[in-house]
Amino acid sequence: MGSGIRLQDRTTESRLSVLVDTSVWSLLFRKKGSADHPEVYILTSLLRQTEDVALTGSILQEILQAFRSETEFRRVSGFFEPFPIIGLERDDFITAAKLHRQCASNGVAASTVDCQIAVAAIRNGYLLLTADKDFEHIAKHSQLKLL
Repeated sequence: MGSGIRLQDRTTESRLSVLVDTSVWSLLFRKKGSADHPEVYILTSLLRQTEDVALTGSILQEILQAFRSETEFRRVSGFFEPFPIIGLERDDFITAAKLHRQCASNGVAASTVDCQIAVAAIRNGYLLLTADKDFEHIAKHSQLKLL
């Protein structure tokens, strides 16, 4: 985990609200140290500036299931404890299905989880920070805003 990143007091009035995708967290938590990647720099800057950083339950699950060691699993799980989880409601799943259909009708292959993540960001007014190029295609056919 060696990033040395800490969450600071989150009392600033005008903050960005950013949903961070699994692809960025994976780059941050690489075994050989954080990747030299623009999205990792953005994420570390957001954390240092105490911006509102959130994730969905599926993003948290994808991150945690990658850790085989119980010690690392617990450490990373603890790291994510302060981050809010954006939940999905019944209507969000219906909207995600509509988004999936919209993308498919335009030749864009969007996964179920990616559509759910996009809807979570859109509904809650969050920007999405991702290294996954699929979201660029999803954004072209939705109100998703990428950071």
